[in-house]
Order: sequence, then C-alpha cells, then structure tokens
Amino acid sequence: MSNAIGDTLILMVIVRNLLRNGIDVDVFGRPAYALRHWFPDVAIRPLPEATDSNAWLAPYEIVVQMHRHKPVANLADLHPRVYDLHEVSYSDPPGCMAERFADFCRQELGLTDVGLTNGITPPSSLRHRQYVRRIAIHPEASTDDKRWPRRSFVKLAQCLRKRGYDVQFVIAPHEREHWSERERGGIPAPVFDNLHELACWLYESGWFIGNDSGVGHLASNLGIPTTSLFRRRGVSERWRPAWGTVTVVLPWQWIPTARLKEKFWRETLTCTRVLRVFQRMVREHQPEDERPVDLYAKSSEPA
Repeated sequence: MSNAIGDTLILMVIVRNLLRNGIDVDVFGRPAYALRHWFPDVAIRPLPEATDSNAWLAPYEIVVQMHRHKPVANLADLHPRVYDLHEVSYSDPPGCMAERFADFCRQELGLTDVGLTNGITPPSSLRHRQYVRRIAIHPEASTDDKRWPRRSFVKLAQCLRKRGYDVQFVIAPHEREHWSERERGGIPAPVFDNLHELACWLYESGWFIGNDSGVGHLASNLGIPTTSLFRRRGVSERWRPAWGTVTVVLPWQWIPTARLKEKFWRETLTCTRVLRVFQRMVREHQPEDERPVDLYAKSSEPA
C-alpha cells in the first residue's frame, strides 16, 4: 500500500475485488493499518521496518504495488511476480483511478466479479452525518500546486458560518504553524491523534470541502457529500474521489494552454464560485427542514 491516504483507499478497490473472487489477500501499509478497524474482514499489517529482504514476500504468489519505487524501493528485485500500477495510473485511458483499478482487475488479473467499492465499514458505534451542519474543510494538500490560497479558505469559512454552518478545519499538527489566518478568524481545528480518529469525526460530519487530497477521498469514501477543488479538468477526471456524492469545482476554463491554467487557476477559482457549487449540492442532497438559511442566494456569479 501507498503511504498516501487517497492512494490507499483506491488500492483497496483491488483488495476488495480479489476477496470477492475468492483470493486470499494480505495488505501491508501505514495508512491502511491505521484504518484497519474500517476494513474488519481484511488482513492488514504494518509495513515491515526492513523491506530489503525477500523473506516476508516469499509466501505470496503475486505482489501488487501502486508505484514502482515506493513504499518499497526495490520490490521487483524481491519477488518474481510483481505488478506495479504505474501504467494504469498514468496512461491515457479515461476514468478515475478507482475505475482504472477495477479495469486492471478484469483485464490483468482475470477477475469476473468486479466492482468499484473498497468495502469500507464504519464502526457500529458511529452515527452517519450526525452533525449535519458541520462542514469539514481540508485546506491543505500534498503539494503546493494543489493548494487553493489560505485567504480564500478563510473567506469561504466565514461566509459559511454566516449561513449557519459549524465550519471546522482539518489541519495536521505540522501544518498548523502556517495557519495564523485561521486563528485570527476564530475557526476551530480539532486535533486527532491518528487517522482512525479523523475518520470517525469525518463520518459524523455533514459535509466536506477541500483541495484534491487524501482527506477528500476519505470523506467521499465515508459517504460524506464532498466538494473537491481541482486546478484542471484533466487532473480532476483522473484523480477525483470515486464514491458517494462528489461535486468537482474547477477554475474558469477560458485560459488557454495547460501551462497557463496551472499558473493562474487560483485567481480564477473564486470563493463565490465555490459557494454556489456547494449550495447547489446542499439543495440537492439535504432535506428542506435541515438547510441553514441561505443569506447569499442572489449572488450573481455563475458556477
């Protein structure tokens, strides 16, 4: 399994399809192990500290890894039958990653009973979307080119609070020092000791808004209506979350060339645009008597 949350959840699609076709599977990975309580029927183990010996892979007929050189750098040297998913991930066929991995199960592994689910199962003690007016906002991402500006996220949070929502940021401990804007705005950001705690909190939240990130995939996977911000259409078509209700918000598309779109996407993805797309999702997926008052329903910028 990848060390990334989103990649891990998508790879679990392959695990689920192998299991439903009667094939024994063991999973090794750090985020996967942290979420092991959400996959109770899967054998999930921590990634070994030392992965340069082939002894731990000897019992397996096939080994699958998403990336060629991570998390195990020399995997092809440790086992005679390794599938890496580099070509599946970065070739030209259409479809999001979960759809591509399902196709891999059919075409390369020869499985006949194939689906897009990864089998995530919430603990029975949790209540789905219990806090329906709580919006989880994840304003960070793995790389800077995926990050919408901090000031835009703070403005978005303030607008949503005026509409009656309980807005809370999801920020990792090492990211908090960069978020003085959040503190000045009085926007709460709960602390989670581990990924399991974050998943429990997300599962009981009402909505999710965030950059293209693993936390967005987790929210989608947990059935939380998700608004996902992407810098380009092509990127969104490949990496969008695959489960539940997901609305992708893109910058204005009139800027020519992919290079210029990458450079100016933050300026053309406005707060008003994100608000309108989110409000449309609320109208479509929330009962009338649970909707907060829409104070800005007459905003004139089209989504």
